[in-house]
Amino acid sequence: MSSDFEIDLKDAVPPLVLALDVGSTASRGLVYDAHGRPIGKRAKVAHSFTTASDGTSQIDPDQVVDELRTIIDDLTDALDDHPVAGVALDTFASSLVAVDAKGAPLTPCYTYADGRCGPWVDALREEISEEELQQQTGTRVHGSYWPARLRWLVDEQPEVTAAAAHYLSLGDYVQRALTGTLATGTSAAAWTGLVDRHTADWAPEIVELSGIRLDQLPPIHHLDQPLTISAKRAARIAKKWPVLEGASWFATVADGLAANVGLGAHDETTIGASCATSGALRVLVRTMPDELPPGLWCYRVSHDRALLGGALNDVGRALAWADVSLRTDHVDDDELSEALTAEPHRITPLVLPFFTGERSTGWASDARAVFTGVGAGSAPVEVYRGVVEGIALSYARIASQLRTVAPQPEKLHCGGSVTTSRPELLQVMADAMRTPVTPVTIKRSTLHGTALLALETLAPEVERADPDQGKTLTPDLGRRPYYTERFQRFEKVYDALFGS
Repeated sequence: MSSDFEIDLKDAVPPLVLALDVGSTASRGLVYDAHGRPIGKRAKVAHSFTTASDGTSQIDPDQVVDELRTIIDDLTDALDDHPVAGVALDTFASSLVAVDAKGAPLTPCYTYADGRCGPWVDALREEISEEELQQQTGTRVHGSYWPARLRWLVDEQPEVTAAAAHYLSLGDYVQRALTGTLATGTSAAAWTGLVDRHTADWAPEIVELSGIRLDQLPPIHHLDQPLTISAKRAARIAKKWPVLEGASWFATVADGLAANVGLGAHDETTIGASCATSGALRVLVRTMPDELPPGLWCYRVSHDRALLGGALNDVGRALAWADVSLRTDHVDDDELSEALTAEPHRITPLVLPFFTGERSTGWASDARAVFTGVGAGSAPVEVYRGVVEGIALSYARIASQLRTVAPQPEKLHCGGSVTTSRPELLQVMADAMRTPVTPVTIKRSTLHGTALLALETLAPEVERADPDQGKTLTPDLGRRPYYTERFQRFEKVYDALFGS
């Protein structure tokens, strides 16, 4: 075992949960025990999106179903007849598949990154108040959400929409294929942009605005409402996978929710931070804010909880740009690390790291990276540090709005590939956000969160095991004036270039 957190099957405490995750680069699966500890082998099937220069970003939904069947085969074969009490699934959010009356796909799965509905985003912004939409649904007008994408589909593929019986997220499509049940999870529904954040149900007027009917959407299931599976289908599942006989299947959850819970950020006291290719800050709250700050989203994730936060397009992506463009392969890694951990100084360039546009907090999708204070003598390591500070300040911009509506979080748990590939970022984040940052070092934290959400229903009284963590990094109070001034300069440059 690589850590005390991971266990062998012989040490597992029932009930067991089989957790599945469909991400941007692969489908994955793991089995967890009642304490939320991963058991034995992990299964993985790699995949990729089909992309094109016109903004296409899609994947075959039946391919994903086949991937998950393979993963379930592998995991159940390794269980030696130990029964599984629950099957839980998360997927990347804001996906869309249109299906006919028999459940067959009429379209590929359009991913969150498909940009072909851009003109319909612009048209919607002219028709409705984006501020009112955000207060009702917790989402802005954006190409990732369904209103603009559905209107694009209605206009560009009328033969598809004429034949469509239902519109599903990818996870809903998968669950229907595996269990025969038409349903969606609250969080998966909320990420469509069609759910009223106050009622936790579909918003009829937004559905109509999108060009479809309310009866074309699946019923919403909260976290404590497993799917109802017919006796005939349950028998087929048990015949194929005997250890799943009698297991509860849970409606799909969005990966952002699962990631937060997997990091240990499961209540108002803790911010969850994802630091990977992109990034996010999120707080899980039980009291819905009356008014949302303009820079945040708020997804209803169950009848009693909502996820409040903001997202960054460029974290690992910004560092990858810096590695290539600043030729850091020619810089000694110790020298680079020393530059990133040194006391901050004013000669560091100020960087607005919007390499692929901005989401939170200003939603300037056409924004691009800005460098100020770069001189003839600026060394590559100084510019690199500017990129790292710019990422941290971007997180701080989200955190400043989070604190206006969420109870004051006491700590921040951080996970993702960047926390291990460039750990120096975490101290800069702690200083810029004035919040202690604790790296969560377990692998597959999203899968972990998916299992924990199912265990809330299956084993509510069992204490969960603490995931592996690194050393908590505390803010250096002596650096507060520097980052306060940097934050203010960041906002001035932003307002001058993108504020309109």
